[in-house]
Amino acid sequence: MPQRLMLLDTASLYFRAFYGLPDTIRRPDGTPVNAVRGLLDMIARLSLDYNPTHLVACWDDDWRPQWRVDLVPTYKAHRVAEAVAGGTDVEMVPEGLEAQLPMIRRVLDLAGIAIVGAAEHEADDVVGTYASQARFPVDVVTGDRDLFQVCDDERAVRVIYTARGMKNLEVMTEETVVAKYKVLPQQYADYATLRGDASDGLPGVAGIGEKTAASLLLKFGTLENLLAAADQSGPGVSAPVRAKLSAAAGYLAAAPAVVRLVRTLELPTLDEAGALLQPVTGGRRAELETLANDWNLGGSVRRLLAALDHKG
Repeated sequence: MPQRLMLLDTASLYFRAFYGLPDTIRRPDGTPVNAVRGLLDMIARLSLDYNPTHLVACWDDDWRPQWRVDLVPTYKAHRVAEAVAGGTDVEMVPEGLEAQLPMIRRVLDLAGIAIVGAAEHEADDVVGTYASQARFPVDVVTGDRDLFQVCDDERAVRVIYTARGMKNLEVMTEETVVAKYKVLPQQYADYATLRGDASDGLPGVAGIGEKTAASLLLKFGTLENLLAAADQSGPGVSAPVRAKLSAAAGYLAAAPAVVRLVRTLELPTLDEAGALLQPVTGGRRAELETLANDWNLGGSVRRLLAALDHKG
């Protein structure tokens, strides 16, 4: 079987599961399990539909790294539930979902699914590193447009985009990114920097939207080239655009490092992480089947086990 790596933006998926299924799905003790069930069903379906041989559930060890906040203080600020002096800020996560995160990790571990995070970095950076260093085709599963940066047709790296739901998945390639946004994947971080992203607390450049950002990058190639041309006061950049860039100079100096994925993390190899998908056997299978009953995970565990049985 040809090797294929699947990288899950895990938080993106379990948030989608939590809000997509009713929280009346609960364990006997009243703890909701809708996110657990939904995530397991997603993994089972993705495994069957896209046939990865390896899979990593990429984890947010730090959902809002301080070094990114130091560069752009508004970064994800609207998602902070509690600021922790000298520590990691607490993310605004619904109580019902927070209670399910240990269950998600436990079930994935028993299913033999690798979970990998990195200190002071987000899951996106784990995705970026594995996707950039993989020696075989990669599918990245996410609802986050920032990960379009990794699309690379030559290296067969693509994004399975979940924004329209699991029944309407979009396969984003270099070609489709260009068709939809008029920029190359390697320009996407500069594009996002210019137009901003309210979901991440990135203000962008006032007065520059998606169309203008794309046209500027089409002309100048990179944000660095655009700013250099604007500084030269030549005919290449119009006076109104030059004024907008000048007004946002501080933001534009800091934001690219926030938006760009880190691709050079020291992570376990796929073998070290246990990323190879295999049937679940023995005591781990028995424990999963017991949890399916005790935690009211129903058919979700059975469907995941059946999907993994195909990897034998």
